[in-house]
Amino acid sequence: MLGLWTIASSLAYLFFRLRGNSAGLGARLASVPRAQWGMVLAHAGIGVFILGVTMVKTFESASDVRMSVGETTTVGGYAFKFLGVEEYQGPNFIAARGKLEVSVDGKVLRTMEPEKRVYTVQRMPMTEAAIDTGIFRDLYVSLGEPLDAQTWVVRVQHKPLVDWIWWGCLLMALGGLLAISDRRYRLASAQQPAADALARTV
Repeated sequence: MLGLWTIASSLAYLFFRLRGNSAGLGARLASVPRAQWGMVLAHAGIGVFILGVTMVKTFESASDVRMSVGETTTVGGYAFKFLGVEEYQGPNFIAARGKLEVSVDGKVLRTMEPEKRVYTVQRMPMTEAAIDTGIFRDLYVSLGEPLDAQTWVVRVQHKPLVDWIWWGCLLMALGGLLAISDRRYRLASAQQPAADALARTV
């Protein structure tokens, strides 16, 4: 509610700022100072950030499961079917590349391919998670350790609105940049040294 209220109040401010002007929409939008655009964007960004953090911390889900070829696990309403693991030779590593088919209500969305890499120089295993990014959620799949030739430990995560955290930060940053680029602030900054010099002479 706090996130939605912050976004709605920012849009309401912009609406009332434009409503009293009889000019065309383009002229009304152009009449809004950059500082006020920056304020609207920054406050909307705070609301988006709050929504992202709240949804991730409240509704995220994760599962560490033992999966053999053909088995399926469900996390966050998405079904993950384990199709197996194959060896893959990279430029400077050897990887075990897993394949998991992601579906919702029987409809296949995509195939995710997490990797377990061993770099030829370091000789240390590294986990490369497969990530499926969406507007309203992100899915993460990573390989754990093999239990036998057909069975692996697999970690699956569902994080709703996680990208909204970053979008909120970007909106706040953009709002700040617009605000400091306002010509009125540049004029005030240029006039301040003269005012200080005058005050010292008085």
